Amino acid sequence: MGNGNSREAKGSRRSRLIQKLQKFRTHRRHLRSRCSRNSAGVVNQKAVTAEDFSGIALLTLIGADMKFKDKWLACVSFGEQTFRTEISDTTEKPIWNSEKKLLLEKNGPSLVRISVFETNKLSRNKIVGYCELDIFDFVVQEPESASKSFDLLDPTSSKVVGTISLSCAIEDPVETEKRFAKRILSIVDYNEDGQLSFSEFSDLIKAFGNLVAAKKKEDLFRAADLNGDGVVTIDELAALLALQQEKEPIINNCPVCGEAQLSDKLNAMIHMTLCFDEGTGNQVMTGGFLTDRQASYGWMFKLSEWTHLSTYDVGLNTGSSASHIVVIDRKSKRLVEELIDSKIVLSMRAIYQSKIGLRLMDQGAKEILQRLSEKQGKKMNSAESAQKIRSFLEFFKDQINMAEVKYPLQHFKTFNEFFIRELKPGARPIACLNRNDVAVCAADCRLMAFQSVEDSTRFWIKGRKFSIRGLLGKSVHPNAFLDGSLVIFRLAPQDYHRFHVPVSGIIEKFVDLSGSLYTVNPIAVNSKYCNVFTENKRTVAIISTAEFGKVAFVAIGATMVGSINFVRKEGERVKKGDELGYFSFGGSTVICVFEKDSIRIDEDLLVNSGRSLETLVRVGMQLGVSTRTLG
Repeated sequence: MGNGNSREAKGSRRSRLIQKLQKFRTHRRHLRSRCSRNSAGVVNQKAVTAEDFSGIALLTLIGADMKFKDKWLACVSFGEQTFRTEISDTTEKPIWNSEKKLLLEKNGPSLVRISVFETNKLSRNKIVGYCELDIFDFVVQEPESASKSFDLLDPTSSKVVGTISLSCAIEDPVETEKRFAKRILSIVDYNEDGQLSFSEFSDLIKAFGNLVAAKKKEDLFRAADLNGDGVVTIDELAALLALQQEKEPIINNCPVCGEAQLSDKLNAMIHMTLCFDEGTGNQVMTGGFLTDRQASYGWMFKLSEWTHLSTYDVGLNTGSSASHIVVIDRKSKRLVEELIDSKIVLSMRAIYQSKIGLRLMDQGAKEILQRLSEKQGKKMNSAESAQKIRSFLEFFKDQINMAEVKYPLQHFKTFNEFFIRELKPGARPIACLNRNDVAVCAADCRLMAFQSVEDSTRFWIKGRKFSIRGLLGKSVHPNAFLDGSLVIFRLAPQDYHRFHVPVSGIIEKFVDLSGSLYTVNPIAVNSKYCNVFTENKRTVAIISTAEFGKVAFVAIGATMVGSINFVRKEGERVKKGDELGYFSFGGSTVICVFEKDSIRIDEDLLVNSGRSLETLVRVGMQLGVSTRTLG
C-alpha cells in the first residue's frame, strides 16, 4: 500500500494552503478596518467559516548583528507560549540557528515578538532590542523560507540597536500528518521490526479513546493489510491514518498531553504534531515559559514544556498567589508579565491574604494608608519629584511608549504631571465610532469582564459580601443593576491614567462615596479578608443611554491615589471615547455596571475572565454590543 502522495499532490495541497492564508490575511485586515453588520443587525466579528484552516510555520532564528560584544539569547513569544534560544558566545554577531514550529489557525494568534537579551555578570538578562512581525504576512510574502533581516528596536526609545535574521516557511500539511502518524505508531511497535500486528494496532486505537474507532479497528487494519499476512508496515498505516483522520477523526484525546481534541480534523492532527515535538524535546528552542522576561531567566512555569495553559486557571496561578502577574495582550494574543517590585508583593500578601493582616486593618491600617497616600500625593506634586520620571521610564521601559505622549519629557515639571500625561490625538482609535450600540473599553488597563455579578464572584472577586448595592451605594438606587454585567478596568502604575466614556449618553449625576485606600492589585481583590471595591473611596457616575439603558461608571481610588478627577459635569452629553477624567499617582480601577441583559460582552474577554486571566486592552477597543439593537 503506497502513501498515495505524488509531488503534484503535495504541491497542490501546499499551494491551496498558501492561497487560504492570502485570503485569510485580506479578510483579517478587512475586519479590522470596519465593523460590519449582517442582515439581522449583528456585528460580524468572526472570519468566514469557509476560510477555516490550520497549518504549521517553521520559524528559524538564524542570528543577529548587534552594536557591541556580549553573550546573547533571543526569545520568541507567540500566543500564550514563549521559547528561548541557547546563549551565544561573546560576540557582536550571535548565531543561533534555532527552530520553532508555530501553529497557524483561523482564530489564533498571528503576531510574533522576538526579544534579544544581553546576559553577563554586570547586566544579567537585560532586554536590548525587539521586533514584531505578522507571521501570516511573512509566510505569504516569503513562501520559500527565504531569510530576511528585521531591525531590532530599543524598547524605550524605538531606536535601531541591531538587526536579526530569520526565516519562516509553511510545512506541507500532508507530510505533517504522515510524519506524526508514523511517529505515534512507532510507540506501539514493541519489537521494533517496522511492522505492526493487529494487537499492537489495537493498543494504539484504545489509547486514542475513540469508542467508534475501536469498533472499526478491524476494518481499518484490513484496509492497510492488503496482502492479508496479519501485519502491515508503519508507512502503510501512517498513510491510512492520515487519510482517515481527515475523513472521520479516530483520535479523541491527544496521546501526549491528554487534551481533548477539537472537531476540526486538521487542527487536531497539527496540535498533536506540535505537542509530540515539544513533549519529546525534538526542537532546538526551549519552551514552557509564559513571557520573554521569564524565558530570559529560565523560569519554567511547568516542568513539562508541552503543557497547555487552557487546562488551568493561569490568572489565579500568576496573580493572587504569586510574585508576579501575567495578563494576556488582546492585540497580540500573547502573555505579558506585569512588573511589580517583589518586596511590595510580599508585603501585600502579608497584609491582604492573612488573618494577621486583617487584624492590622482593623487596628488602624486604613488610617495609615490614608495618611501615606496624602503624603505621597504631595511629594509627587513637588518639583523634586520630576527627577523620578526617568527612573520610572527605565523600570517600565518596554511598557510605556513615549512616541504616543502629547508632550516631550521636558514638558513635565512634576512626577504627577507626567503620571496624568495626555496622548496625541488619534493615539487611541475608537471602535465603530459612529455606532452608539457598540461599547468600548474605558481605559488602558487589565480588564476582567463578567456577564453577571455571580460570575465575577466565582472567578475573581473573593472579598467578603461583595454586592452591587455595596459598590454603588444607597443613593444610586441600584435595583436596575442588581443582576447586570460587570466590567473591571484595573490600571497599573505604568498605564496611561486618563479614563474615557465607554458609551454615548448623558451624565445624570455624580455620587461621591468615602472609604479606605486599599490596593487594587489582584492580591487584594482575591483576598477573602477585605472588600476592595466596596470599601475603597470612589465616585459613581450614572450615564443614561438610548442603547444600553443606564450605565454605572465607578472610579475607585487606591493606595497612593490622592484624588479622582472628573473633567465632565452633570447633565453633559458625552460620546464614547471622550475623556471623562483621570487618577493621580498610583494604581487605580474603574468598574462599569450595565443593566441586566443590556450588553453582549465580546467573547474573548469573557473566556479570558473565566480563566481568571486579565486581558490587556487599550482605550477605544470594542467591549461589547447592545442586545437591544441585535434583534
